[in-house]
Amino acid sequence: MSAYTTISPDKLSRLLGSPKGPILIDVRPEADFAADPRLIPGSVRRDAGAIALWGPALAGTATIVIGQQGTTFSLGVAAWLRHWGVRAETLEGGFAAWAAAGLPLVPQDKLPPRDAQGRTVWVTRARPKVDRIACPWLIRRFVDPNAVFLFVPPSEVPGVAEAFQAAPFDVEGVFWSHRGSNCAFDAMVEELGLKTEPLLRLAAIVRGADTARLDLVPEAAGLLAASLGLSRLYADDLEQLDAGLALYDAFYRWCRDAVDESHAAHAATPGKRK
Repeated sequence: MSAYTTISPDKLSRLLGSPKGPILIDVRPEADFAADPRLIPGSVRRDAGAIALWGPALAGTATIVIGQQGTTFSLGVAAWLRHWGVRAETLEGGFAAWAAAGLPLVPQDKLPPRDAQGRTVWVTRARPKVDRIACPWLIRRFVDPNAVFLFVPPSEVPGVAEAFQAAPFDVEGVFWSHRGSNCAFDAMVEELGLKTEPLLRLAAIVRGADTARLDLVPEAAGLLAASLGLSRLYADDLEQLDAGLALYDAFYRWCRDAVDESHAAHAATPGKRK
């Protein structure tokens, strides 16, 4: 593959949240990142100078390279990636164009430290249901696709968080938890700069299901029923998480694309970019 291609910020924004979306690599120079230490949702920082170390591992993937302006620097990185068989595109106009369009950006300082493999690590109570599946879904789809989630007995959450530099969530007395009538998912959508219309709509559904306010929105009862059903189907928390991710993928796409569609309406082709 030798030809270079670009993708517009608007088109990329439509791919966010997809379980099979492209890998997003932020290669902005340190000075540019320091001037605005936020990330396009789901992107991972990589050192362009060390591309020989991390580039070959992306062979066979679809990857979008994000530079500051989308010019020489990111085009060069994408060219190197194509050398290793990566289907590499660059973001048209780079990070600057994305930010200028008012599209969502995740503050780096809100994220926990990354482990040796570059992953964020999170910990919560075992036997997850609504909030403790919704939050991992949000993180995997919009923050860190490689995030690790540890499920432990409630009493062990603080100790595991400290021992493994993991961010605790959906437990009392931590940053990522319930706030008044809102749940941990609400807190993450707010703090991580993800207040898009579809995610705010989904947050209302999660809040209603998680806080026993099933009259908040009609879909809350359905989410609660599906969540309780999953907890009966799976004894292993990580298997339940994997199944739950697909559930939230479906709810998110409904929130984004299908709220006005009736049962009798002709559905869009699955997987088609809209």
